[in-house]
Amino acid sequence: MNGRFLVFTGFLINICLGAIYSFSIFRAPLEKLWGISATQSGLPFMVFLLMFSIFMAASGGLIKKLGPRKTSLIGSIMVGTGWIGASFSPNIETMTALYGIIGGAGVGVVYGCPIAVSATWFPRRSGLAIGLTVMGFGLSGVIIAPILTNLIRIFGPLQTFLYAGLAFLLVLTILSLVLRFPPSETSQGLKVTTGVRQDYDTDLNRVQMVKSLSFYALWSAYMIGCLAGLMAIGISSPFGREIAKIDEYVANLTITVFSVFNGFGRPLFGWITDKLNPRKSAMLSFTLILASSTALYLFGEGNTPVYLLSFSLLWLNLGGWLAMAPTMTKTLFGTKYYSENYGVVFTAYGVGAIAGTYLSGMLKDITGTYLSVFPIVILLATLGILIVFLGLKPVRHRSA
Repeated sequence: MNGRFLVFTGFLINICLGAIYSFSIFRAPLEKLWGISATQSGLPFMVFLLMFSIFMAASGGLIKKLGPRKTSLIGSIMVGTGWIGASFSPNIETMTALYGIIGGAGVGVVYGCPIAVSATWFPRRSGLAIGLTVMGFGLSGVIIAPILTNLIRIFGPLQTFLYAGLAFLLVLTILSLVLRFPPSETSQGLKVTTGVRQDYDTDLNRVQMVKSLSFYALWSAYMIGCLAGLMAIGISSPFGREIAKIDEYVANLTITVFSVFNGFGRPLFGWITDKLNPRKSAMLSFTLILASSTALYLFGEGNTPVYLLSFSLLWLNLGGWLAMAPTMTKTLFGTKYYSENYGVVFTAYGVGAIAGTYLSGMLKDITGTYLSVFPIVILLATLGILIVFLGLKPVRHRSA
């Protein structure tokens, strides 16, 4: 089995899983169909993100016990069930249970499988391999959203859930069948050399990992990176219309461009993490977030170039954290317990995603302007730099 083929397989799996990023196109049709509010139409998305995070943490042990193929097959059935079940929903509450809980849990179960496979097939270039794998999640909106938009226009939102669910169930099942770890003689005892002394054992299990300062620094940095990024990118289109003063059509079109940056940020920062070390790559990311947010806050009003450049960098860095965090987990804590360890680290994404989505809307409601989001992002990026500088260090755990 060719490792590059498995990375490409993981990329395709993530395109299907990333369809959650296209959920916003369902919201207006569902609001019209059921006469519900904007807050209600966002419930399936919020619950989906929560279940995604919880089941990603829980699936690490399942991958180790059953292997990536069986685990991915279980999750794929859940994903398909969630989408198909949503098509029979009589109201938003039922859809939240079917799509949000079952579909979100399924994505959480599948998501770690191709990442773990890519990490073990390419131990010395894991950042790039993981980045290419999860790039599909970031680019999914560019590929899947236009398809779903046309299906909704022709068949309506509920039928679209049915057709998409059947397609995802079929494609994910087929792709899951080829997932596997490399032969045992090449996958056991791998030692990560980036920034870690070789006279120390870096294969820490969950219990050992959570006792280290580096875990809390990584978890906090990952949470802040996702929180800051999602606070910003969640307001990309309205900020363009209301603050940068660009045409509504152009503002919506830029989301496609930003999504490309989000996708390519993953292999880029994965590669950077391979070349540098966790601390340097994380500090670079936070510095870019800090610079972009400062530019938007000070010079964003009526300034199209600043808007385009700054939001492109913010989307790039959010994507980057989805590759940096798993690579850093492997670098700092080893490969032996990787899938279980990254499941715990990934809970930071869930906290950041939910908090970021909520805070950006709350700040706009309180202040009346989306500019108020960026002083908070500036503060978070500064805090991230301090946490990384002080706490994200190689783990010195001696072998027993």
